[in-house]
Formats: sequence, C-alpha cells, structure tokens
Amino acid sequence: MSGGKATDIRVTRAELYLLPVRTRMPIKFGPEVLTEVTCARVRLTVEDRTGRTAVGWGETPLSVQWAWPSSLTYGERHDRMVELCRRLTHAWAEFHSYGHPLELGSEFIESELNDLAASLNSEATEQESLPYLAALVCSSPFDVALHDAFGNLHQRDIYDLYGAEWLNRDLSALLEPAVDTNVSFAGRYPDEFLQRPAKTRLKAWHLVAGLDPLTESDLTGDEPDDGHPVVLTEWIKQDKLDCLKVKLRGSDQAWDLERLIRVGQLAIEYGATWLTADLNCTVLDPDYVTGILDQLCARHPRIYGMLLYIEQPFPYDLDRHAIDARSIAARKPVYLDESAHDWQHVRRGRELGWSGVALKTCKTQTGAILSLCWAKAHGMPVMVQDLANPMLAQIAHLRLAAHAGTLIGSVETNSMQFYPDASKPEAVVHPDMFRRLGGSVDLSTLGPTGMGYRVEEIARDLPQADVVARK
Repeated sequence: MSGGKATDIRVTRAELYLLPVRTRMPIKFGPEVLTEVTCARVRLTVEDRTGRTAVGWGETPLSVQWAWPSSLTYGERHDRMVELCRRLTHAWAEFHSYGHPLELGSEFIESELNDLAASLNSEATEQESLPYLAALVCSSPFDVALHDAFGNLHQRDIYDLYGAEWLNRDLSALLEPAVDTNVSFAGRYPDEFLQRPAKTRLKAWHLVAGLDPLTESDLTGDEPDDGHPVVLTEWIKQDKLDCLKVKLRGSDQAWDLERLIRVGQLAIEYGATWLTADLNCTVLDPDYVTGILDQLCARHPRIYGMLLYIEQPFPYDLDRHAIDARSIAARKPVYLDESAHDWQHVRRGRELGWSGVALKTCKTQTGAILSLCWAKAHGMPVMVQDLANPMLAQIAHLRLAAHAGTLIGSVETNSMQFYPDASKPEAVVHPDMFRRLGGSVDLSTLGPTGMGYRVEEIARDLPQADVVARK
C-alpha cells in the first residue's frame, strides 16, 4: 500500500509446521466422524517500513470433515488442504504489499487465496473442487500469525491496534452495509465494535457430540481409560458445566428430538442451565427444525426455554441453498456458522432471515473481525464457536471471544474433551485456558503483546518446517 503509515508491515519469511493429533474420542460432524487432525502452525516474520522486524504465530486444525464435507476420502481432501498450506507459505513470503493486518488479510484473501485455490483445483484429478471454506481454514494460521506479528512488532496487544491510529482506511473501504438500512461504515473502525475492557473469564460451552455417551448405560467398553471423563454426567460434575451444545443428525427427527430431551433432562438434574443445538448443514427443509422445536416446547417447555439458539441447520452454500430461515428464527434465534465465510455471506444470511452469526478464527482473524463489525452494525448478535482448537489455536480463539461480546459472556471450547494431552506444553504456561474450572476458562495468563501466547515460555518440540524467505 503506497503512502501508508510508518507502522505498516509486510511479510518477509513464512514457516509452516504440521502437527498431527489423534482424538481420544471420535467427534461426529454431520454424517462424518473425526478421529485425527493435522494442525497447521505458522511462523511469520514481518518488517515495517523502517526495517524493524518481529515474528508472529498462528495455528489452525485442518478439520477436513468440517471444512470439506464430501464423498471423497479423508486422505484425498487432507492432502489437498496440506498442499494448499504449502503453497500459501510461498505466497505469503512473496506477498509484497505493506499495510495493517486487516488490510493485508483482506487483500490477500481477495486476490492470492482465490487464485491459489483455483490453481490447485485445476490440477486435481478428482471432479470436486476444494471449497472456499476449506481454503479459508488453510489460510487462517498465516492470517492469525500476521496479526500476532503486528502486535509483537509494536509491543502492544493486537486488540489495541484496530483503531484509526493504526489502520490506513476506515471500515467503509472494507465493508458494504445492507441496502435496506441506514448503516454507514464511514469514519468507523473495528475498535468501536469490540468489547472493552475484554473479558478475562468466559463461560465454557461443552460439546455433546453425536457419538458421545451421556451416562454409564451408554458405554460400550471401547472408551479410553486415561483419567479424563467419558460420559456427559461426569464432565458436568467435574467441570461444573453450565452450557451444553448438542450435535444433532439432521436426518432423523425423532432421534434428534429425543437426544435434545435426554441431554436437557440431564442438564436439569446435574445443574447445567443452557443448551444449543447444532445440525451441521444437514437440513434442507425448515419444517424439520420447527417440528423439533414445536414438539420440544409442547412436551418439555423448561428444556425449550433452556435452548438459546439453533446453529447452522442448512447447507453452507447460501446461494445454492437459499433457504428462508425466518420460520425457525420466529421460534429460536438461528445462527450462521459454516455459512459465515466472510461478511458478504453474513449479509446474505441476514437477507434470508438468519438471526446471528457464530464467528471462528479458523476462517481467518481478518474475516472474523470484519464479520463481527458487520454483524454488530446491523444488530446481529454473535457467538464464538470452536473447531476443537488445541495448543496456540485455543489462545487466539479465546481472545476473539473475550472481545466479541458473545451471548452470556461465553465461548465454545472442547479440545480438552477430545485431545487434552495435545496441549500439555501450552497448558503449563496457560493452565486455565486448557481446563474449565467452575464451568469457565480464564485468560489472565496472557502476555502483553500480539496474541499473548508467550511462545518463548512454551516448551514444545516442533517438526521440521517448510520455510520460504523473501528473495
């Protein structure tokens, strides 16, 4: 960006590390089951216009089943996502623009990312293209690292650097309001929409996945014996959980209704207060969801009252599946998740009657901040949802939630359910970000700059990296 601020940065070096993780319990996403994941960890070196340098880190689990639902094998999809990460390493190291991370992130997504994904798709022997959501997941660790590096370079918390003093342009250069409102982004900056001061403690949402045993009567004998709870009731008692997110099938209305009722009854018995239901893009008819809600309201009004919102019932391609969500929203708020790729998709969701948006750092920090600003400017409430984020990904995830002004001051966080040991080195430095004491996570151990990782104190051995430096 010519004529920019002295504080602007550009990337000079990119490093990609691939960290494999296996789950202790399977996670069911719609019709698929996740038992392993590769976490992409990125280290970027940046410089400002005077030549000062700093490094930043980002990390995202490449959750293939979530980002790319398909009949292709896991291996085919996984390998193409990893290959895109490798190409992104080169692209970021060779990206010549200077700017604020939000400006660079937006420019990169609109130009480089789309071109890289298109090139990769043109080379594929399979007929199915890598979707935009999967491309965003691959891009996310680089984008998060860019924001972290900017904060580290200027020795400030990154969330202090989203105002007019740091950006070259206001939000009107990055966002367009809905045409049916008088909303304007002229003269407005992201810091206007962030919760300040940020919360240092957040209520934790526990994921009740489709294969999770609820009580001891559900055990099969194949569960792990590793010192961590297995059944839902034990999790509620140990972590003093108050919030339960229930994965539903979206293909068996009777099963989904009974699952909600059973979890709701256990919540009441063991002292949890709130529920949500997630259908992971499996529903094509709103009547499927409204039928569940109406029966739940009639049979168990207390459980119905505990249900805060419904998450992503419909397929995430909002143009191909332009399903009106208003009949659901009239009963319970319905939140975009997979569909909320970016602020343009949030705008389209609002047109279709969706109530709010679930933000995720795995779609890039840039995208999450801009979607948050767009949603809040248009009166749409936000949540911050998990991708079973371990290690550094958990820290960036919690930081977004702490500044987002989420419902009941909460965040979904479930890596401790599915691979708690994966984050042991990070948990030494930030113990209460990786466990849920009193039903909450605590962010008081954050460092003062960037994302606050305190990476230099985390004793993690990393595999050999793909490294690309600017020539």
